Amino acid sequence: MDTPTISFHDSFNDPHAELWFGEPAGYTALPVDALLPAPDSPDADELRASVAPFLDSLPDEMVRQQFIAQFASGQRLLATLCDIGTVHCSIGLHRDDVEESGADVGPPLLSLFTISWRDTKVAPRGVTAARAVTATGKRAHIEFLELPCGPAALSETVLTASADSDLPQQPLLQIHAHLPHPDCKRLAVLTVSTTAMSRREEYREILRQIAGTVSFANPLEAGTNEEPR
Repeated sequence: MDTPTISFHDSFNDPHAELWFGEPAGYTALPVDALLPAPDSPDADELRASVAPFLDSLPDEMVRQQFIAQFASGQRLLATLCDIGTVHCSIGLHRDDVEESGADVGPPLLSLFTISWRDTKVAPRGVTAARAVTATGKRAHIEFLELPCGPAALSETVLTASADSDLPQQPLLQIHAHLPHPDCKRLAVLTVSTTAMSRREEYREILRQIAGTVSFANPLEAGTNEEPR
């Protein structure tokens, strides 16, 4: 899996943004606000109008109801993410081109990239980063970094659904980057989630590169001459 080219996210142009970052090629940002409109709002009407042509193209009512159920399930997932502080969510699709067992190209690799905010106790930023990865004792592959935006910590967790759950039993790898905010009261958590356990190192490198682009102040207003690319 080649290391994706980094391009700057649209947050560069958002006057209300609190965090700026570069997003890898191969990731498609989900329009969370558009997918979770308030009931009976103009945005809800616009969403229904956008989905209607697709529903009309489906072969029968059963297929339409299946799609609606899956769409609603996706909305519930996004709503849950937002409830725990998630402000950005992207779906990644990459070609597995790491040679293995003589195969030149493997199956497509799926992942989910999110950014969430967490409130923290007031403390020096390095202390906050250390607490984030050592508080529970359930994190592995801990790494401390000094990034352009300040101190940070990387860690990994592996989740598996319980046997009595309807969820897939395939292990889910989550790689986290914990970046304390300069106000020392919160931290941004960048997470890449994937079931491609064998590509741990590649996804870890992707997240490390994303974290390296993060800024808590608009880089274009901080005197840099670089243009978004």
